[in-house]
Amino acid sequence: MSTVAEKLQRKSQRQTPTKQVRLKLVYIDFWSAVKLSFLVAVCGAVLLLVATFFIWIVLNSIGVIQDVDAVFADIIGEDGPSLASILSLGQVMFFATIVALLNLVGGTAIGAISALLYNLSVRLTGGLLVGFTNN
Repeated sequence: MSTVAEKLQRKSQRQTPTKQVRLKLVYIDFWSAVKLSFLVAVCGAVLLLVATFFIWIVLNSIGVIQDVDAVFADIIGEDGPSLASILSLGQVMFFATIVALLNLVGGTAIGAISALLYNLSVRLTGGLLVGFTNN
């Protein structure tokens, strides 16, 4: 008499026929593309801010900012502005925040424009043919 495990083993050895499906992508929903591109841009903005913070911490802790400030003071003179005050954490993070906001707006706009352009190009080309299989 065979056990359940032996039956399952024989059943798993049989190969199921591979089914292939060919689908055509003929439309991208505009608002879905905008929402997705906005979320990707938010992730990029957060990543930019965190990376900027950690890079500034590392550069400040190993003294690179002070060394560059000393070289800058030698070139410009002691009367000029201090590079260390310009490269303070607040100034650097403020600039990174502005860049992150611009990337956020730009990334969202690029996602929206890409969806519109794809939907317009589908009228000429018929869409993108994609093949899928069940393996």
